[in-house]
Amino acid sequence: MAKLVSKTYGDALFEVAVEEDKVDALLEEAREVLAILEDNSDLSKLMTHPKIVKEEKMKIIEEIFSHRVSDEIVGLMRLVVQKDHFGEMNHVFEYFISTVKEYKHIGTAYVTSALDLTEKQKQDIEKKLLETTKYAEFEMHYRTDSALIGGLVIRIGDRVVDSSIRTKLNKLSSELSKLQLKVGECAS
Repeated sequence: MAKLVSKTYGDALFEVAVEEDKVDALLEEAREVLAILEDNSDLSKLMTHPKIVKEEKMKIIEEIFSHRVSDEIVGLMRLVVQKDHFGEMNHVFEYFISTVKEYKHIGTAYVTSALDLTEKQKQDIEKKLLETTKYAEFEMHYRTDSALIGGLVIRIGDRVVDSSIRTKLNKLSSELSKLQLKVGECAS
């Protein structure tokens, strides 16, 4: 159900954004609204409270967001509240943002390394990703994990490239275990 709600409303907002040539503007506003929603758990509690009537919830949306974001965003939020789906609001905006990023050929890459990477290394990684994928640009996210020992793990969507030393050692260990089993079987 949650996926259907986020897709339905996210697609509707995307269609409006394309039709009205407001893709960039609505993308920026959606990111801002999503950040506000994520930072204010009290707002979510208030908006999902069963004893607060829809009309009051829609007034709250109007008071907080009117004159701060476009009518399209406020209208979408009012509609989501009206249909009792405020609990899915974050997912609606996340879906919209990911749809716009795909439309604009913007990939999101999560790079994990054993040590901090230099700016040159980061540029080289991004360049290689641009050459080997369909994306025109990337939002890059870097983090370190000393447990990798060395190498990199790169995740783009559901694709993972793992060239870490830890993974190579685990594979080698697994292959050695299989080899020991076969040698043991031959000896008996």
